[in-house]
Amino acid sequence: MTASTPYIVPKEPGGGRALTLAALVHAALFVFLWIGIAWQSQTPVTIEAEVWDPVPREAAPLPEPPRVKEPEPEPKPVVKEAPKPKVEEPPVVKPDIALEKEKKRKEEEKKKRLEEERVAKEKKRLEEEKLAKLKEEESKKRLEKEKADKAKKEADDKKRREEADQKLMAKMREDEMKRMTGAVGTGGTGEAPKSQGGRADGDYVQRIAAKIRSNINYIVPEGLQGNPPVEYEVRLLPDGSVAGIRKLKSSGIPGFDEAVSRAIERSQPYPRDKSGNVPSTFIGIHRPKDQ
Repeated sequence: MTASTPYIVPKEPGGGRALTLAALVHAALFVFLWIGIAWQSQTPVTIEAEVWDPVPREAAPLPEPPRVKEPEPEPKPVVKEAPKPKVEEPPVVKPDIALEKEKKRKEEEKKKRLEEERVAKEKKRLEEEKLAKLKEEESKKRLEKEKADKAKKEADDKKRREEADQKLMAKMREDEMKRMTGAVGTGGTGEAPKSQGGRADGDYVQRIAAKIRSNINYIVPEGLQGNPPVEYEVRLLPDGSVAGIRKLKSSGIPGFDEAVSRAIERSQPYPRDKSGNVPSTFIGIHRPKDQ
């Protein structure tokens, strides 16, 4: 194809064969239709025939007349005999079986009784444990209260002793000032009621130790090892009353130490010594097994 020639669509190959095949198919269809219509338009031929049997046969017998059914006789009523009462024989109990049952019954009663006793004992045990627990709690509370009361008493005693010591010191300073004032103004009179002796001598300590021991209220525990001493320093006023108590050495037995301290307070007022004065202080030593 060039610029001067127009475009031409090329022919598809096999176009003639297709036309020929289509013409043959149409021709075959036309022949088939023509033959089928012609075959259906012909009139069919019918033939009739009659068949005879040469052997004669007897005619079938006439049916029998229906028979009249005779009535059946009525059945005689059957009288049923009353059943005889059944006599039950009492069961025969064998001795061995009766003994076995009685033995079994007694064993069951015994088991039941033992179970009831066990339940009662368990209940009683629980009640006793509960009661013991309540008693223990009450005892614990009582001991705590006693301990608190004892601590309070000790605190009060300590406070009272401190106050007594302060009063003693104030009185001693006042007496000393009076003594010094009197000595300066008048040259000193040396009156016994206005003066107080020094530390007590051995004879005085032994004399008042017996008085203190008579006031000690203490039970020595069994099996006490040794005889440990407790040592107190006691300060006295001019009238023989206790101004203060100071523990110098403990015996290691708090109950005994406390008993000795109370006995020292109960033994006042203390007497005068040989000079006619009350000593200002003395040292008291006491042992639990010496009471």
